[in-house]
Amino acid sequence: MTDAHPSSASGVRLLIIGPPGAGKGTQAARLSESFGIPAISTGDIFRANVSAQTPLGIEAKSYMDRGEYVPDSLTNAIVADRLTWDDAASGFLLDGYPRTLDQVVELDRILEAEGAQLDAVVLLTADTDEVVARLLKRAVEQGRADDTEDVIRRRLEVYAEQTAPLIEVYAKRGLVGEVDGLGSVEDVTARILEALAARGIAVTA
Repeated sequence: MTDAHPSSASGVRLLIIGPPGAGKGTQAARLSESFGIPAISTGDIFRANVSAQTPLGIEAKSYMDRGEYVPDSLTNAIVADRLTWDDAASGFLLDGYPRTLDQVVELDRILEAEGAQLDAVVLLTADTDEVVARLLKRAVEQGRADDTEDVIRRRLEVYAEQTAPLIEVYAKRGLVGEVDGLGSVEDVTARILEALAARGIAVTA
């Protein structure tokens, strides 16, 4: 990582990116605890709405069942609202957003309106076949009958097509730290914290 912007745990704004099954949710929760900031997952928000059968949930489910992304208009509105909550005023970690170049532009607009910017982007990497195996196992454990191998591989294709280009955008801003997402949860967390520390972003006691 280059062009570090020293930050304290009280004001760090992070983004975690990686393919489905790379362990983003697990690491987001650990980083949230370490830095004392909320982990904001669009996937969790959508799933909560699906479970509650809200109008948003019903609309979102039609896309999610096909392994497609929920349209930007719905996603942008949800994130913009969530970032106005009091707990996000002193920092946050985004998981699952932005996922498209248009969403990058929208996030920039949201943050600029608050005089803020992202401090770092954590990129988790993982072997495709390993990710597919992880997600198929999770589908069985959680009873997600719709998570077939075809749907999972389609989600990975969509990630490669639409999300991977974001990495180039953030890399040009000097924000990206690439971290191997395979290994024990503790080892991956340690790698992430080391990458963030290289940017001057360290957990304070």
